[in-house]
Parts: sequence; C-alpha cells; structure tokens
Amino acid sequence: MSNTLNREDQELLEAFEAGAFTSELKDERRAQLARLAGETIRKDKRINIRISSRDLEALQRRALEEGLPYQSLISSVLHKYVSGGLKDVTASKAVRRKNHGTPR
Repeated sequence: MSNTLNREDQELLEAFEAGAFTSELKDERRAQLARLAGETIRKDKRINIRISSRDLEALQRRALEEGLPYQSLISSVLHKYVSGGLKDVTASKAVRRKNHGTPR
C-alpha cells in the first residue's frame, strides 16, 4: 500500500496540520459522544463459549493478520453484529428463499 497522497489530499493534510479546521461540536454533544465511546469500549462482562477448534484457529489467524489479540477481534465482531454494522448473509439468503421461492 502506498503512502503517497494526491495533491488534494496533501492540501487537506497541510491545512489540518496548520490548524485550519475547527470542530463545530457543542460541548454538550462532545461530552455525550465521549460518554458513548467510553461505554462502547468498556468491557465489564465475561462470557464463556464453546466453539470448534477449527473456528478458534481461524479467528486466531485473522487476529494475527490484523495485529490484535484474538479475543479483541471476537469482541469487535460481536459488537459490529449487534450494532448493525455486520450482517448475517446466510440468514438474509434464507429469508429471500423463503419469501421468493428457490431460484431456478
């Protein structure tokens, strides 16, 4: 992956670094977002699950590729799923088949 910026991106970076951008967030909204971010990253519950060794090894490999602990990867995937950022593709396909019949 190249770190070379095009002219427009370079201009934006220089303007940002020069302090040309200011936030339009009001203090109340900034505090709300900070609180929500803190709640999102707080890990206050422990669970135990059983998964296949094959799935665990695959998760550990993916986590290694991403450069993070495998438990953090699992937590991230679960968070994305419950917050709507990750969709269950197989469930969607099953619903489509049920509603529209099996494609021929």
